[in-house]
Amino acid sequence: MNMNNIVKFNNQTAGRDKLARLLQYGSRVTWYYMLKCNASHKSVDTVKNLEFTLSTFRKLLRLGRSLDTLYSALVSMNYTEAMVRYTATLSKIAYAVYLFCDNLLWMARTGFTNVNADKWSVRANKCWLYSVTMNLVRDIYEISRLLEANNVRRSQRKPPVSLVKLAHQNKDVFVDTLKNSCDILIPLTALGYVKLSPGIVGILGVVSSVAGIAALISPTYKLCPP
Repeated sequence: MNMNNIVKFNNQTAGRDKLARLLQYGSRVTWYYMLKCNASHKSVDTVKNLEFTLSTFRKLLRLGRSLDTLYSALVSMNYTEAMVRYTATLSKIAYAVYLFCDNLLWMARTGFTNVNADKWSVRANKCWLYSVTMNLVRDIYEISRLLEANNVRRSQRKPPVSLVKLAHQNKDVFVDTLKNSCDILIPLTALGYVKLSPGIVGILGVVSSVAGIAALISPTYKLCPP
C-alpha cells in the first residue's frame, strides 16, 4: 500500500470527524447553558460524558493522520506562490505534530500507554495554535490580494466591488477566515492566554465545525490550494 492509498483511506474519516466535532462542541454549549439554567447535576453530567465520548471518538478517528498530514506538507512545498508555500507547509507540519500528540493522549485515555496527559495536552494545543496562526496569515494574505485587486479597479476608474459582494465572490477565503478566526481562540483559551467561558468556546467550535463541513461538502467553500 503506497502513501496515496493511505491518504485516500484516511480522508474517508474526515466527514465523520467533522460531524463528531460539531456534536462535541454542541454538547459543550448545551451543558454550559444547562448549568446556567440550574439543570440537575445528573443531566449536566450526562451531556458532559457525551462530550468526552465524542472527543475520544474523534481522537480514534485521527489515529495515523499525522503521517498523511506530513505527506501533504511535502506536496505544499512545491506550491508556486512563496507566501502560500511557506504558510501551508508550516501549518501542516505543526498540525502533524499536534495529531501525534493527540494520538498519545488517546492511548493514555484508553490505557495503552502511561504519559503525562497535562503536559502532552499543552504541547498539542501549542502546535494547534501555531498551525491555525499560519492558516490565518495565509487568509490575511489572500484578503490583501483581493483588496489590492479592488483598488486597481478603482484606479482604473472602474466601479469597485463592495465588501459584501467580494466575500460572496470569494466564499472560500471568507469561510476559511471565519473558521480559523474561531479556531484560534480555542487553543488560546486552553493555554490560558485568553479567558472564555465553556459556552463561548462551544459556540466558536460549532461555527468553525459548520465552516469545515461546508468546505468538505462543496468545493466552492474550500480554499485552494489547501
